[in-house]
Amino acid sequence: MDDKVIDRRQAMGKDEKAQSGGGHGAMSRWFQHRMNARVNRKVRKGRGGFMGMDVLILHTVGRRSGEPRETPVAWFADGEDAWLIVASGGKDRHPDWHLNLMGRPGRASIELSDRPAFPVTPHVLDGAERAEAWQRIVAAQPRYAKYQRKTDREYPVVRLTSR
Repeated sequence: MDDKVIDRRQAMGKDEKAQSGGGHGAMSRWFQHRMNARVNRKVRKGRGGFMGMDVLILHTVGRRSGEPRETPVAWFADGEDAWLIVASGGKDRHPDWHLNLMGRPGRASIELSDRPAFPVTPHVLDGAERAEAWQRIVAAQPRYAKYQRKTDREYPVVRLTSR
């Protein structure tokens, strides 16, 4: 075969992968969307837990698309009318929900199993404030410390306060 035919086949393979979401990535995204929808339904039915953790529905707006997003996220109490969430997962980069949340913080709201959606203000913790919150989180759910050890990036801890 000549080089032009090989190059065209390689280019076609790359285009097909890009359109399908990169092979198994599209299947993984589909599965994640299905699981998120299932957990969201549980929260809305008053069963706001998953894998032994309390879960809320985080409402954000896509930073590029402008489309509404709903993501179930584990939360930890931080006093009255404040919740801590951890931007874990995503391995080498922050999860999309965190990028959307911080990209359009004024559009954030949460939904708890006992309350309809209401607006919140996100604040990423740092320094001693983050360290103290992190210790409470890993004491409650040691799996977060295990997840954190698997990546070089520090998981953001975000405090959500009602507006």
